[in-house]
Amino acid sequence: MLARMIVLVLLAAPGAAMAHHSFAMFDMQKDLELRGVASSFLWESPHSWLQVMVTDAGAAPTEWSIEMGAPGALYKRGLRATSVKAGDKLTLVVHPLRDGRPGGSLVSVILADGTKVQIGGGAGTPAGAK
Repeated sequence: MLARMIVLVLLAAPGAAMAHHSFAMFDMQKDLELRGVASSFLWESPHSWLQVMVTDAGAAPTEWSIEMGAPGALYKRGLRATSVKAGDKLTLVVHPLRDGRPGGSLVSVILADGTKVQIGGGAGTPAGAK
């Protein structure tokens, strides 16, 4: 009985891992440009996060949650744990969430100092892919 349970767990594990790394929640065929102010930058594994307050003309500010890859992958592309500070003005390109909520997967960012960092491909390419 114990052996059967172990086999079932081992068979289920790869599926769970693949589901975790799915980009299905993002509209990978759409690139959306956002301009806003960083409220926080979480440099952590397995995914880093950027919170940005975005104000559209005539609208109240909306907080966007932007998902990124692991710190090691971001580091290889030029981001550092100190690259973004609360209050920094940023321009981002994201693959937005399919359900319309304010969130997305980072494609690129122009930092407060003007440096552009390309994280993933444009429309049709999963963010974080080379």
